[in-house]
Amino acid sequence: DFMQAFWDIEEVQAKAIQHLASFIRDKSALPYLRTFTELITFAMKTHVDSLKLQVDGCSLLLEILSQEQDVVMALDENVTSSLLDTVRKYSENEELLSLVCTLLMMISASEVAAENLRKVGVIPDLLSILRNFLHNEKICLSCCGVLWSLAVSENNVDQALLKSAVPVTSAVLQEHLQNGRVTESACSALWALSLQGCLTENEYEPTTALLLDVLRTNPERPVLVKNACLALASLLRLSEISALRFITDSKGSGINVIKDAYHLHFDDLEVVESICMLTNEMVQYDEVVLDLLSQKMEELLSEIKFRFTSR
Repeated sequence: DFMQAFWDIEEVQAKAIQHLASFIRDKSALPYLRTFTELITFAMKTHVDSLKLQVDGCSLLLEILSQEQDVVMALDENVTSSLLDTVRKYSENEELLSLVCTLLMMISASEVAAENLRKVGVIPDLLSILRNFLHNEKICLSCCGVLWSLAVSENNVDQALLKSAVPVTSAVLQEHLQNGRVTESACSALWALSLQGCLTENEYEPTTALLLDVLRTNPERPVLVKNACLALASLLRLSEISALRFITDSKGSGINVIKDAYHLHFDDLEVVESICMLTNEMVQYDEVVLDLLSQKMEELLSEIKFRFTSR
């Protein structure tokens, strides 16, 4: 009531947010978290010129959404619109953008909230942030997470917009190749983009090589291996160019890469399924089949069949 009565007074809103910060950790606050979220975002939208209020508001929202997933599911378009206002007002403020992008990633996990993000036109803003702060691991991780949620959805997103996300996502992978968490997120986004048919013919070969580099650099991360294999499978389904690059890559054949991945993750059903899907796409090309035979890939497939049919 206090925040609603004095909504136009910045100092009152700032103090109310500080008071809420001490209250939300109490279990008795749980029933009110959704209301708090709406009040905080309304205060942020009303006083968008106050950087401190934006930082404090985002920090508190992060704490609320980390505590209660049901709040994320219930967020309406006003909340996503308010956060996008903050992004656009402070497009050069790296610290604040890092907070807001983390919030957007958490929110986009909800299909309804992801749809709201689509409605308010978040994709160009995400791409602009990624281009400007490509060095920032946290921002790249979050923005790629949002892109994945938007691209993987059944609702049609503007195809031209998604196509413009491909080179930016590839740039994230190249910049953070050694960072498993960021490459995992970027691989997910690239897989979703490839499923939506967003890659151009000129992007097939370099993207295949990049995904092989990802697998070579981060072989120990099962989710990353799964997503990279699924993205490769999608590329090979689309083009023989990708298939030929896969077996003739200058750093070594992709067949050896996936054999190594299997030996690291042979007990992980999802990883093994993704390797099988990739292999299934390979066999449609005669030249690749010859390579599969020469590298004794049929022995590995027989082992997979034995291991998983005997379970």
